[in-house]
Amino acid sequence: MTTVSQSLFRQALLAPDRAAPDGLRDSDGHPAGARFDVYRNNVVVSLVEALHAGFPVLAKLLGKENMDGMARMFVRVHPPSSSLMMFYGEALPDFIASLPQLSHLGYLPDIARLELALRHAYHAADASPVASESLASLSPEDLLATRLTFAPSVRLVRSPWPIYDIWRYNTRAGAPKPTPTAQDVLVTRAEFDPLPALLPPGGHAWVQALLQDHSIGKALDFAQQDAADFDMTGPLTLLLTGNAITSLKDKD
Repeated sequence: MTTVSQSLFRQALLAPDRAAPDGLRDSDGHPAGARFDVYRNNVVVSLVEALHAGFPVLAKLLGKENMDGMARMFVRVHPPSSSLMMFYGEALPDFIASLPQLSHLGYLPDIARLELALRHAYHAADASPVASESLASLSPEDLLATRLTFAPSVRLVRSPWPIYDIWRYNTRAGAPKPTPTAQDVLVTRAEFDPLPALLPPGGHAWVQALLQDHSIGKALDFAQQDAADFDMTGPLTLLLTGNAITSLKDKD
């Protein structure tokens, strides 16, 4: 019996127009053409279903037929690279952005990025949050000089589209319709399920600087370059209530 290489098997598995690899036999020693076709279809269907489950808002926006078609195209170009299907689809945002037939829906790649951020936050390692009193007890000068350590679940998504409004409108009954505006989203996981929160102008720059190990004061400088009237009270509250801060570090 001819040995079939893994690369040839994989190529044929995700290409419906290819015949079963030469030398592939079933358990009775017969050519596995028909059985291979069934197996191939089941694999593709399973991967398409995984993308539906991993990107529910994207699937709702596209509709089942369009999502199925796009997902099948994606599966053939980006087969799984890991047995951990929880992370399958990391290349999907860029893939969507490359499709001319979806170019009129420019927000879709960032919706996919937001859903990926939520999924990664869900599967991130647990971490114990710092007590809010630890920050409240600091003098204003010490607070501004403090650096923070963050939980692995924290994610940031920046977009020129109203991705938070789109996500909320498609997941929460009675949510207002999205308005055309750029939105930055912070993802935290206070308990078991991650939640996105809308950041104010300057909020992305502030949290991003903190994640890059700048002090609170230095991060404030970056934020106020983006938005002169930036107030860190709201974003700091989001971090604390989202159990995003795990420790306070030495001053700069």
